[in-house]
Amino acid sequence: MWEAGAGATVLDFPKYRGSDERKVYVLPIPYLIYRGDFFQVDRQRIRGLLLRRERFEFDMSVNGSIPVRSSDTDARRGMPDIDATLELGPSAEFKLLQGPNYAVELRVPVRFVIASDFRSVHDEGIVSQPNLNLDVALRDGWRLGLFASVLFANKRYDQYFYGVDPQYATPDRPAYQAQGGYSGAQTLMALSKRFERFWVGGFVKYDELSGASFEDSPLVRQKHGWGAGIAIAWVFAQSSRTAPAGN
Repeated sequence: MWEAGAGATVLDFPKYRGSDERKVYVLPIPYLIYRGDFFQVDRQRIRGLLLRRERFEFDMSVNGSIPVRSSDTDARRGMPDIDATLELGPSAEFKLLQGPNYAVELRVPVRFVIASDFRSVHDEGIVSQPNLNLDVALRDGWRLGLFASVLFANKRYDQYFYGVDPQYATPDRPAYQAQGGYSGAQTLMALSKRFERFWVGGFVKYDELSGASFEDSPLVRQKHGWGAGIAIAWVFAQSSRTAPAGN
């Protein structure tokens, strides 16, 4: 089963987690759903199914982040840019509850992080984001998703985003070495609907950095943040057997 299309999204986020500056992104997006026996793609994730049981799956998960130009960011001015990152690694998924119109899953991904400026690639540590995910089928084809997670990262990852090497220290930005560990918590709510030839969706996200191992970094300008986005996509091709309505 597959569907293909294209669209656009508008995102409003802090420039990085803990930044007090924001940026609005208007980006083209692909729309792709594929349901194979071992490889699946949907609007939430890309995964390769390595092991599947009735209430347990072991697969590969993917995530990433948008680059940050330090020259345009007050807290990081004079420091190296933060390159775009790609996170890839295994994920254990436990189906806790399943009903006719809802599902609750516990997901425990561990992802290795690489960063790139599209000229070179470098390793930037390991992250994990255990999370509870609730998916609910509403009336008229609408779907509601609720997501709550805690984050953890190793020292290399936190140093990449929140460390300040001595050569970049200033009176307002002292040198700082990150230690790794607990990295905060996130909650997200998403709403979407698949029409005959279009898909629309939107989300809001809350980010909490209080208690994070790097909360004392001079690059953390605020410990509470939010993000939001909306998207629309035109579905221009599909297989004769379409993906289930919940995807």
